[in-house]
Amino acid sequence: MKKIYVTRSIPAPAVEMLEAKGYAVTVSPHERALTKAELLKALGGQAYDGVLTLLHDEINAEVFDAAPSVKIYSNYAVGFNNIDTSEAVRRGVTVTNTPSDAVNESVAEHTFALLLACMHRIVEGDTFMRAGTYKGWDPNLLIGTDLKGKTLGAIGAGRIGALVIEKAVRGFGMKVVYFDVVRNERVEKEYGAEYLSSVEEVLKVADAVTLHVLLTKETQHLMNAARFALMKKSAYLINTCRGPVVDETALADALSKGIIRGAAIDVYEHEPSVAKGLLKLPNIIFTPHIASATDAARADMSTIAAQNLIDFFEGRIPAHVAQ
Repeated sequence: MKKIYVTRSIPAPAVEMLEAKGYAVTVSPHERALTKAELLKALGGQAYDGVLTLLHDEINAEVFDAAPSVKIYSNYAVGFNNIDTSEAVRRGVTVTNTPSDAVNESVAEHTFALLLACMHRIVEGDTFMRAGTYKGWDPNLLIGTDLKGKTLGAIGAGRIGALVIEKAVRGFGMKVVYFDVVRNERVEKEYGAEYLSSVEEVLKVADAVTLHVLLTKETQHLMNAARFALMKKSAYLINTCRGPVVDETALADALSKGIIRGAAIDVYEHEPSVAKGLLKLPNIIFTPHIASATDAARADMSTIAAQNLIDFFEGRIPAHVAQ
């Protein structure tokens, strides 16, 4: 009987799928992220065969040492920067993740929810109404900006970035420029997106910049003070990929000094903490890492995470190996 540890309660049907295969599944009793000490204790106390991890679980050599029987870590996330994949390869441990069409759609939609909230001043309007200050229609009240005809600058044109590009063009009549280390000729042909040679070139011309990159050493602080300075003063930044891609201190400075008009972010550099300077600013919108929080997306992630484990233990190569 295979023994599986799940580091935090997740949506159905992962546990049901694993138990249906006869696996012994233990789910952490804590409705929060485990501390490193708690994780080491949990994994070291039993000879588990596999672990279903979440993005906040740091899996490194110390964890591998504590749980030598574990042969697969199934990460319940599209990203996998929380796992030392190089060390996993060295030890012969498999790492998987959970990309899916449902997740891609959810994150792409959330990107536009944030962009619309910024450009149409939705949150400001809500706050204004709740304060009881509305005195009736005013032709000068909370004037926003249309998306139609504006230029969207996409940094990254992979699965999610390409969906954002499609929705920008077909849904909102925007022009799109983009940069990616791997050129996506499909979005150029199908949606008329224009490839630019660098992040800097995109920032100079975009009315709204959306980020769709993996977190790597190269993309950490991709958006820094120097790059904010290149953006239009009327531009917005939207981040639904990974928090450390943006230098939050530099973002706070850019927003407070009017270097850019506004921003909306769903992910944070030091989650769950947010830079204090950001929280005080009126021209930024926050959501608590919920871009993929739809019933379809989370169920899909759950299914894929479980299927990755099942495939591995039944001798098949999982569909989503992250190494």
